[in-house]
Amino acid sequence: MENSVKRKIVIIGAGHVGIHCGLTLILRNQVDELVYIDVKEEKARMEALDQDDAVSNLPRRVQVRAGTYADCADAQIVVMAAGRSRRPGETRLDMFDSSIEIMKSIVGPLKASGFHGILLSISNPADIVADFLRKRLEMPKSHVFSTGTSLDSARLRRILSEILGVDRHSIQAYSMGEHGDSQMIPASHIYVGGVPIMDYAAGNPELLKKLDFDAVCQAVRDAGQHVVVGKGCTEFGIGMVCSDIVQAIQNDEKRILPVSTLLEGEYGQSGIHAGVPAVIGKNGMERIVEINLTSEEKKKFDHSCSVIRGFIERADQM
Repeated sequence: MENSVKRKIVIIGAGHVGIHCGLTLILRNQVDELVYIDVKEEKARMEALDQDDAVSNLPRRVQVRAGTYADCADAQIVVMAAGRSRRPGETRLDMFDSSIEIMKSIVGPLKASGFHGILLSISNPADIVADFLRKRLEMPKSHVFSTGTSLDSARLRRILSEILGVDRHSIQAYSMGEHGDSQMIPASHIYVGGVPIMDYAAGNPELLKKLDFDAVCQAVRDAGQHVVVGKGCTEFGIGMVCSDIVQAIQNDEKRILPVSTLLEGEYGQSGIHAGVPAVIGKNGMERIVEINLTSEEKKKFDHSCSVIRGFIERADQM
């Protein structure tokens, strides 16, 4: 997007996740006009008003307001954040029925608005919702995708940083597959300062003992649930992930991020959304990056995709 173009972003859903995505966008100077849409219209107005007061202390002007689906017509990006919060003990897949019913009520007015920008979905279950929205809105896969395993990958880098004693920015690692309990880690593609992680740990028995990738993957899977149990919801991590993806789009960064996008033969999978590394730029999801998985990693990825596929088939019947 050119700098001269007004950066208008609409967030559908003014709950914890939606408003923290919005606040992050404001504070990182990524939006000129921010519009909230929510079935609870008064809540959307008050959240917008509260954030508009915060703008008074920024060195630049940002318009923050509540709106309607008509506002999506000229929005560059729409962030889908509608849906209820995950409850303690729930998996993201437990939110399937309620989330799909909510999306069914949204796709009609969103499609009727004439929206033709990029739709970034963060509603759970992430992979199934993204697939449902793309199909019902009849939009290209480059323009409809979800944050996928981006948050899981951030958690993975944090956990590995704690184990290795290395800054997380020096670690390249992805979670892939479902944004949920079946996700997997391609450990063969974890690098520390450009060095394969097992080479980096070689000669250090204590470090090698800590690098139990099954345990690490389980810790990543459990990370969100720990936050939900401890404080009732997750919001800040996903807010920053949303902001990172928006930045990559706005600045045409061609940045590789693990988002949930439609697979059409990549990794041997077709017809489903799953978290994979992809190039993100001004045209949205511009290219899927295929990394070589080991046979064991491929089995785990295939299993995760089978979980996603089962729920997508259910959503198609709704």
